[in-house]
Amino acid sequence: MLQKVEVNNYQTLSGELLSNVQLSYEIFGQELHTAPIVLVNHALTGNSSVIGERGWWNGLIGKDKCIDLNHYTVLVFNIPGNGYDGVEENLLVDHTLLNAGDIARIFTAGLEALGVKELYAAIGGSIGGGIAWELAAFCPQMIKHLIPIATDWKSTDWLKANCLVQQQILNNSRNPVHDARLHAMLMYRTPQSFRQKFDRTYNEDKDMFNVESWLLHHGDKLNQRFSLSAYKALNYMLTNIDITRNGKSFTEVASAIQSEIHIVSVNSDIFFTADEDQRTFEALKKIKKNVTYGIIDSIHGHDAFLIEFEQLTGLLKNVF
Repeated sequence: MLQKVEVNNYQTLSGELLSNVQLSYEIFGQELHTAPIVLVNHALTGNSSVIGERGWWNGLIGKDKCIDLNHYTVLVFNIPGNGYDGVEENLLVDHTLLNAGDIARIFTAGLEALGVKELYAAIGGSIGGGIAWELAAFCPQMIKHLIPIATDWKSTDWLKANCLVQQQILNNSRNPVHDARLHAMLMYRTPQSFRQKFDRTYNEDKDMFNVESWLLHHGDKLNQRFSLSAYKALNYMLTNIDITRNGKSFTEVASAIQSEIHIVSVNSDIFFTADEDQRTFEALKKIKKNVTYGIIDSIHGHDAFLIEFEQLTGLLKNVF
Protein backbone atom coordinates (compact mmCIF):
# COMPACT_ATOMS: atom_id res chain seq x y z
CA MET A 1 0.00 0.00 0.00
CA LEU A 2 1.34 3.39 -1.01
CA GLN A 3 1.84 5.70 1.96
CA LYS A 4 3.19 9.24 2.28
CA VAL A 5 5.31 11.28 4.61
CA GLU A 6 6.00 15.01 4.35
CA VAL A 7 9.47 16.54 4.35
CA ASN A 8 9.14 20.21 5.21
CA ASN A 9 11.51 23.10 4.58
CA TYR A 10 14.16 21.15 2.70
CA GLN A 11 17.02 23.25 1.35
CA THR A 12 18.53 21.73 -1.77
CA LEU A 13 22.25 21.46 -2.30
CA SER A 14 21.92 24.29 -4.81
CA GLY A 15 20.34 26.52 -2.14
CA GLU A 16 16.66 26.36 -3.09
CA LEU A 17 14.13 26.05 -0.26
CA LEU A 18 11.32 23.56 -0.77
CA SER A 19 8.54 24.19 1.73
CA ASN A 20 7.07 20.72 1.31
CA VAL A 21 8.20 17.51 -0.37
CA GLN A 22 5.69 14.67 -0.57
CA LEU A 23 7.65 11.44 -0.15
CA SER A 24 5.66 8.31 -1.00
CA TYR A 25 6.74 4.84 0.08
CA GLU A 26 5.74 1.22 0.50
CA ILE A 27 6.57 -1.30 3.21
CA PHE A 28 6.78 -5.05 2.67
CA GLY A 29 7.34 -7.97 5.00
CA GLN A 30 7.43 -7.37 8.72
CA GLU A 31 5.80 -4.37 10.34
CA LEU A 32 8.05 -1.35 10.69
CA HIS A 33 10.18 -1.40 13.88
CA THR A 34 9.57 -5.11 14.50
CA ALA A 35 12.44 -6.48 12.36
CA PRO A 36 15.70 -5.39 10.72
CA ILE A 37 14.97 -2.78 8.06
CA VAL A 38 16.24 -3.04 4.48
CA LEU A 39 15.98 0.13 2.41
CA VAL A 40 15.65 -0.64 -1.31
CA ASN A 41 16.29 2.17 -3.80
CA HIS A 42 14.70 1.86 -7.22
CA ALA A 43 16.33 2.54 -10.59
CA LEU A 44 15.56 5.31 -13.10
CA THR A 45 12.18 4.14 -14.40
CA GLY A 46 11.41 2.03 -11.33
CA ASN A 47 9.20 2.68 -8.33
CA SER A 48 8.34 1.39 -4.88
CA SER A 49 6.64 -1.80 -6.13
CA VAL A 50 9.55 -4.19 -5.70
CA ILE A 51 7.34 -7.27 -5.33
CA GLY A 52 3.91 -8.38 -6.46
CA GLU A 53 2.26 -8.56 -9.86
CA ARG A 54 4.45 -5.80 -11.30
CA GLY A 55 7.33 -6.15 -8.85
CA TRP A 56 10.66 -5.48 -10.49
CA TRP A 57 12.74 -7.39 -7.89
CA ASN A 58 10.49 -10.39 -7.26
CA GLY A 59 13.45 -12.67 -7.91
CA LEU A 60 15.40 -11.23 -4.98
CA ILE A 61 12.78 -10.14 -2.45
CA GLY A 62 9.93 -12.20 -1.01
CA LYS A 63 9.08 -14.87 1.49
CA ASP A 64 11.85 -17.51 1.61
CA LYS A 65 13.90 -15.55 -0.96
CA CYS A 66 17.27 -13.84 -0.55
CA ILE A 67 15.80 -10.82 1.23
CA ASP A 68 13.31 -12.90 3.18
CA LEU A 69 10.13 -11.04 4.09
CA ASN A 70 9.63 -13.52 6.93
CA HIS A 71 12.60 -11.89 8.66
CA TYR A 72 12.99 -8.36 7.29
CA THR A 73 11.07 -5.14 6.84
CA VAL A 74 11.61 -3.82 3.32
CA LEU A 75 11.11 -0.08 2.90
CA VAL A 76 11.06 1.56 -0.53
CA PHE A 77 10.75 5.30 -1.16
CA ASN A 78 9.71 6.68 -4.52
CA ILE A 79 12.23 9.20 -5.78
CA PRO A 80 10.38 12.55 -5.73
CA GLY A 81 9.40 13.41 -9.27
CA ASN A 82 9.02 9.85 -10.57
CA GLY A 83 5.24 10.33 -10.66
CA TYR A 84 4.35 6.96 -9.15
CA ASP A 85 2.13 8.56 -6.50
CA GLY A 86 -0.13 9.78 -9.29
CA VAL A 87 -0.10 13.38 -8.11
CA GLU A 88 0.86 15.49 -11.11
CA GLU A 89 1.86 18.44 -8.94
CA ASN A 90 4.60 16.33 -7.40
CA LEU A 91 6.41 16.09 -10.72
CA LEU A 92 9.33 18.49 -10.75
CA VAL A 93 8.73 21.56 -12.88
CA ASP A 94 12.48 22.28 -12.87
CA HIS A 95 14.14 18.95 -13.61
CA THR A 96 17.52 20.27 -12.39
CA LEU A 97 16.21 21.10 -8.92
CA LEU A 98 17.32 17.88 -7.20
CA ASN A 99 20.45 15.79 -7.69
CA ALA A 100 21.26 12.36 -6.27
CA GLY A 101 22.67 13.90 -3.09
CA ASP A 102 19.42 15.76 -2.51
CA ILE A 103 17.45 12.53 -2.88
CA ALA A 104 19.63 10.84 -0.24
CA ARG A 105 19.03 13.73 2.14
CA ILE A 106 15.29 13.70 1.50
CA PHE A 107 15.27 9.95 2.12
CA THR A 108 17.11 10.59 5.39
CA ALA A 109 14.45 13.09 6.43
CA GLY A 110 11.81 10.53 5.50
CA LEU A 111 13.52 7.90 7.65
CA GLU A 112 13.64 10.32 10.55
CA ALA A 113 9.93 11.07 10.15
CA LEU A 114 9.23 7.33 10.29
CA GLY A 115 11.38 6.95 13.39
CA VAL A 116 14.03 4.88 11.61
CA LYS A 117 17.47 5.49 13.10
CA GLU A 118 19.38 2.57 11.60
CA LEU A 119 19.19 0.33 8.56
CA TYR A 120 20.27 -3.28 8.41
CA ALA A 121 20.99 -2.71 4.73
CA ALA A 122 20.63 -0.13 1.97
CA ILE A 123 20.59 -1.73 -1.46
CA GLY A 124 19.93 -0.53 -4.97
CA GLY A 125 20.88 -0.99 -8.57
CA SER A 126 21.91 1.68 -11.06
CA ILE A 127 20.87 5.14 -9.81
CA GLY A 128 19.32 3.44 -6.78
CA GLY A 129 22.75 2.17 -5.80
CA GLY A 130 24.25 5.60 -6.41
CA ILE A 131 21.70 7.08 -4.01
CA ALA A 132 22.65 4.37 -1.49
CA TRP A 133 26.27 5.56 -1.78
CA GLU A 134 25.09 9.14 -1.23
CA LEU A 135 23.06 8.09 1.81
CA ALA A 136 26.04 6.31 3.35
CA ALA A 137 28.23 9.35 2.80
CA PHE A 138 25.62 11.64 4.37
CA CYS A 139 24.86 9.30 7.30
CA PRO A 140 28.04 7.24 7.72
CA GLN A 141 26.84 5.43 10.85
CA MET A 142 23.26 4.58 9.80
CA ILE A 143 23.72 1.58 7.47
CA LYS A 144 25.13 -1.76 8.57
CA HIS A 145 25.41 -3.19 5.04
CA LEU A 146 25.79 -0.93 2.02
CA ILE A 147 25.08 -2.85 -1.19
CA PRO A 148 25.54 -0.83 -4.40
CA ILE A 149 24.78 -2.97 -7.47
CA ALA A 150 25.65 -2.13 -11.09
CA THR A 151 26.44 1.42 -10.04
CA ASP A 152 29.19 3.67 -8.68
CA TRP A 153 29.73 6.45 -6.17
CA LYS A 154 30.13 8.91 -9.06
CA SER A 155 28.79 9.67 -12.49
CA THR A 156 31.66 8.97 -14.86
CA ASP A 157 32.41 10.88 -18.04
CA TRP A 158 30.95 7.94 -20.00
CA LEU A 159 27.74 8.05 -17.96
CA LYS A 160 27.44 11.82 -18.29
CA ALA A 161 27.92 11.53 -22.05
CA ASN A 162 25.09 9.02 -22.38
CA CYS A 163 22.85 11.08 -20.13
CA LEU A 164 23.52 14.08 -22.38
CA VAL A 165 22.33 12.07 -25.40
CA GLN A 166 19.24 11.12 -23.38
CA GLN A 167 18.67 14.78 -22.52
CA GLN A 168 18.96 15.82 -26.16
CA ILE A 169 16.41 13.21 -27.19
CA LEU A 170 14.06 14.27 -24.37
CA ASN A 171 14.38 17.92 -25.39
CA ASN A 172 14.14 17.54 -29.15
CA SER A 173 12.23 14.43 -30.15
CA ARG A 174 8.59 14.54 -31.23
CA ASN A 175 8.08 11.40 -29.12
CA PRO A 176 10.66 12.01 -26.39
CA VAL A 177 10.00 9.35 -23.73
CA HIS A 178 9.52 6.64 -26.36
CA ASP A 179 12.64 7.57 -28.31
CA ALA A 180 14.86 8.11 -25.28
CA ARG A 181 13.90 4.64 -24.06
CA LEU A 182 15.07 3.10 -27.34
CA HIS A 183 18.54 4.60 -26.88
CA ALA A 184 18.63 3.69 -23.19
CA MET A 185 17.88 0.03 -23.90
CA LEU A 186 21.01 -0.13 -26.05
CA MET A 187 23.04 0.94 -23.01
CA TYR A 188 21.27 -1.46 -20.65
CA ARG A 189 21.98 -4.55 -22.79
CA THR A 190 24.87 -5.77 -24.96
CA PRO A 191 25.38 -6.94 -28.56
CA GLN A 192 25.86 -10.49 -27.24
CA SER A 193 22.56 -10.32 -25.36
CA PHE A 194 20.76 -9.16 -28.50
CA ARG A 195 22.34 -11.93 -30.56
CA GLN A 196 21.22 -14.57 -28.09
CA LYS A 197 17.71 -13.15 -27.82
CA PHE A 198 16.99 -12.33 -31.48
CA ASP A 199 19.62 -13.92 -33.75
CA ARG A 200 18.51 -11.69 -36.66
CA THR A 201 15.02 -13.24 -36.66
CA TYR A 202 12.32 -11.47 -38.63
CA ASN A 203 8.70 -10.67 -37.70
CA GLU A 204 6.71 -11.19 -40.87
CA ASP A 205 3.49 -9.77 -39.37
CA LYS A 206 5.15 -6.48 -38.47
CA ASP A 207 7.55 -6.51 -41.43
CA MET A 208 10.57 -5.73 -39.28
CA PHE A 209 13.30 -7.51 -37.39
CA ASN A 210 12.35 -8.77 -33.94
CA VAL A 211 15.00 -6.59 -32.30
CA GLU A 212 13.32 -3.54 -33.84
CA SER A 213 9.87 -4.69 -32.71
CA TRP A 214 11.22 -5.31 -29.20
CA LEU A 215 12.75 -1.85 -28.93
CA LEU A 216 9.61 -0.14 -30.18
CA HIS A 217 7.57 -2.17 -27.69
CA HIS A 218 9.75 -0.95 -24.81
CA GLY A 219 9.40 2.62 -26.03
CA ASP A 220 5.60 2.32 -26.18
CA LYS A 221 5.44 0.58 -22.80
CA LEU A 222 7.40 3.29 -20.99
CA ASN A 223 5.51 6.04 -22.79
CA GLN A 224 2.29 4.72 -21.28
CA ARG A 225 3.46 4.89 -17.66
CA PHE A 226 6.26 7.47 -17.41
CA SER A 227 6.01 11.22 -17.90
CA LEU A 228 8.48 13.44 -19.71
CA SER A 229 9.10 15.54 -16.60
CA ALA A 230 9.87 12.40 -14.58
CA TYR A 231 12.31 11.13 -17.20
CA LYS A 232 14.11 14.49 -17.36
CA ALA A 233 14.36 14.71 -13.55
CA LEU A 234 15.67 11.16 -13.07
CA ASN A 235 18.10 11.49 -15.96
CA TYR A 236 19.49 14.64 -14.37
CA MET A 237 19.90 12.86 -11.02
CA LEU A 238 21.69 10.00 -12.77
CA THR A 239 24.26 12.35 -14.24
CA ASN A 240 24.91 13.99 -10.86
CA ILE A 241 25.94 11.16 -8.54
CA ASP A 242 29.00 12.26 -6.57
CA ILE A 243 29.72 11.65 -2.88
CA THR A 244 32.77 13.94 -3.11
CA ARG A 245 30.83 17.08 -4.04
CA ASN A 246 31.66 18.52 -0.61
CA GLY A 247 35.29 18.94 -1.64
CA LYS A 248 36.70 15.87 0.11
CA SER A 249 38.37 13.03 -1.75
CA PHE A 250 36.69 9.66 -2.22
CA THR A 251 38.96 8.00 0.33
CA GLU A 252 38.26 10.74 2.87
CA VAL A 253 34.51 10.31 2.48
CA ALA A 254 34.61 6.50 2.29
CA SER A 255 36.86 6.14 5.33
CA ALA A 256 34.13 7.71 7.48
CA ILE A 257 31.50 5.23 6.28
CA GLN A 258 31.18 2.54 8.94
CA SER A 259 29.04 0.20 6.82
CA GLU A 260 30.22 -3.11 5.53
CA ILE A 261 30.37 -2.34 1.82
CA HIS A 262 29.43 -5.06 -0.68
CA ILE A 263 30.04 -3.89 -4.25
CA VAL A 264 28.40 -5.94 -6.99
CA SER A 265 29.25 -5.42 -10.66
CA VAL A 266 28.14 -6.97 -13.93
CA ASN A 267 31.11 -8.03 -16.04
CA SER A 268 29.37 -7.00 -19.28
CA ASP A 269 27.91 -3.71 -18.01
CA ILE A 270 28.66 -0.91 -20.47
CA PHE A 271 26.70 1.71 -18.48
CA PHE A 272 28.24 1.47 -15.00
CA THR A 273 31.32 -0.49 -15.93
CA ALA A 274 32.95 -3.19 -13.83
CA ASP A 275 36.30 -1.51 -14.45
CA GLU A 276 35.19 1.54 -12.46
CA ASP A 277 33.92 -0.65 -9.63
CA GLN A 278 37.23 -2.50 -9.57
CA ARG A 279 39.01 0.83 -9.17
CA THR A 280 36.67 1.71 -6.32
CA PHE A 281 37.25 -1.64 -4.64
CA GLU A 282 41.03 -1.33 -4.89
CA ALA A 283 40.88 2.14 -3.34
CA LEU A 284 38.61 0.92 -0.53
CA LYS A 285 40.83 -2.05 0.30
CA LYS A 286 43.61 0.35 1.23
CA ILE A 287 41.52 2.08 3.88
CA LYS A 288 38.87 -0.46 4.95
CA LYS A 289 38.72 -4.14 5.86
CA ASN A 290 34.94 -4.54 5.73
CA VAL A 291 34.54 -4.39 1.95
CA THR A 292 33.76 -7.12 -0.57
CA TYR A 293 33.52 -7.25 -4.35
CA GLY A 294 31.26 -9.59 -6.30
CA ILE A 295 30.74 -9.98 -10.02
CA ILE A 296 27.64 -11.13 -11.89
CA ASP A 297 28.80 -13.10 -14.93
CA SER A 298 26.27 -12.34 -17.65
CA ILE A 299 25.98 -11.37 -21.31
CA HIS A 300 22.98 -9.17 -20.52
CA GLY A 301 24.88 -6.05 -19.46
CA HIS A 302 23.56 -3.47 -17.03
CA ASP A 303 20.12 -5.08 -16.82
CA ALA A 304 21.64 -8.27 -15.42
CA PHE A 305 20.84 -7.04 -11.91
CA LEU A 306 17.18 -7.41 -12.92
CA ILE A 307 17.73 -10.79 -14.58
CA GLU A 308 20.44 -12.88 -12.89
CA PHE A 309 18.68 -13.48 -9.58
CA GLU A 310 20.36 -16.79 -8.82
CA GLN A 311 23.82 -15.24 -9.08
CA LEU A 312 22.77 -12.16 -7.14
CA THR A 313 21.31 -14.33 -4.39
CA GLY A 314 24.55 -16.28 -4.19
CA LEU A 315 26.59 -13.11 -3.85
CA LEU A 316 24.35 -11.69 -1.10
CA LYS A 317 23.43 -14.82 0.87
CA ASN A 318 26.05 -14.13 3.57
CA VAL A 319 24.55 -10.70 4.15
CA PHE A 320 20.92 -11.82 4.39
